[in-house]
Amino acid sequence: MQKPNITISLIDAERLDRLLDTLDEKSFPNLDDLLVELDRANIVAPEEVPANVVTMNSTIVFTVASTEKEFSLTLVYPKDITTAGDKISILAPVGSALLGLSEGDEISWPKPGGGDLLVKVSKVTYQPEREGQFQL
Repeated sequence: MQKPNITISLIDAERLDRLLDTLDEKSFPNLDDLLVELDRANIVAPEEVPANVVTMNSTIVFTVASTEKEFSLTLVYPKDITTAGDKISILAPVGSALLGLSEGDEISWPKPGGGDLLVKVSKVTYQPEREGQFQL
């Protein structure tokens, strides 16, 4: 499967670089996969992020192909995870897979321990950049 193009805001890219600098492969098994994605990303000013792109703090409706279950979750930094179950960390395999995708995109992403996870974005229901919130 060819990977779709991904777009990331400059603010998200900088924050993720700082976060990933604090991690190692032992604490985050998919570190190299996320680094490769960030390296291939089209990085733009927050004001230039298309409205249908998954950015940090976006709320997304997506499907995991293996279960065919649809989810609506907000993509967040690890420090913002709560017990409510309505958020997913960028460090979770699904979270890493979602970043930068556009509505309609799907991607196959490595799971810790082997195998792949196929994720498809149905809708970006909230995106901070679309709402003019550039510094969350």
